[in-house]
Amino acid sequence: MYIFNMLTIDGFFEGTNKWEISWHNVDAEFHEFAAEQLNETGMLLFGRVTYEGMAKYWTSETASKNDPLISQLMNSVPKVVFSRTMSKADWSNTRLIKGNVSEEVQKLKSEGKKDIGILGSANLASSLIDNSLIDEYRIIINPVVLGKGSPMFLTTRPMPNIKLLRSRIFKSGNVLLTYGPK
Repeated sequence: MYIFNMLTIDGFFEGTNKWEISWHNVDAEFHEFAAEQLNETGMLLFGRVTYEGMAKYWTSETASKNDPLISQLMNSVPKVVFSRTMSKADWSNTRLIKGNVSEEVQKLKSEGKKDIGILGSANLASSLIDNSLIDEYRIIINPVVLGKGSPMFLTTRPMPNIKLLRSRIFKSGNVLLTYGPK
């Protein structure tokens, strides 16, 4: 299971407002990477806030027009949203789980053959980090400094010891860093 997020140099995944991500440095090379990653992913996990934002965008006409391949992949891949407050999940191929996150994720990990990915979802990701359920951290650093915003890591325990597995430099200046257990 991996976490994927885009961060600023100073460690924020969004600005001070929810979905303040206009600084995301995306281009054709990024879209190619995103398609490769989604093709290797058997399931996506989301917390409620990220789910709502992703569902709103990826089911829109704008997404179909501007990002047709990624839109098709995002809409077709199986998804799970973890929420205690939602009553239903309408995005295609989505299952709503209200139970114990750690137990449910352990079950999901034992079922699949392909990667499980978590996109964004800082609260969910932190819960899974705290319970040692993350196998890989995929972080794209964008050459941007916001000064303030929402940090990616909200864990209540020290991060596990991790090591750099691979890196990739994009022509845009983005750098993908992939970390795993030491």
